[in-house]
Amino acid sequence: MNEVAIGTRVAFRKTLTTAEQALFTGISGNLGALYVDANRAKAEGAPGMIAFELVLGGLATTCLSRIGGPSRRIGRMDLRFLAPVPVGSSVEAVAEVTAAEKGALTLRLTGTLDGFGAVMDGEAELLPFRAAA
Repeated sequence: MNEVAIGTRVAFRKTLTTAEQALFTGISGNLGALYVDANRAKAEGAPGMIAFELVLGGLATTCLSRIGGPSRRIGRMDLRFLAPVPVGSSVEAVAEVTAAEKGALTLRLTGTLDGFGAVMDGEAELLPFRAAA
């Protein structure tokens, strides 16, 4: 198992597109009006459709995977979504190692929307994969 130093940080930035929103709708089955109906979202005060919150979590998992490599899996992920993210926006997810013990890692997760600020905050734990067997 590879050693990972406390303070190791990985970021992943992505623009959340309408096409990807449609794909996630199909995968999740979530037809909530804020996510699939731009007119309804605007009526609620949004600039248009809102990105699925779990897409932000998905971006965070990219960071976790890059830090943990093939020898670790996600054991826990606790996220707070601080503000909505309009579809078409660019978001950066960041994972930073805050503790390491017996191959397990604890990480702080954050998400930042370009031009706005923090939209996600949380914590995750990566566990040794072989310990799951």
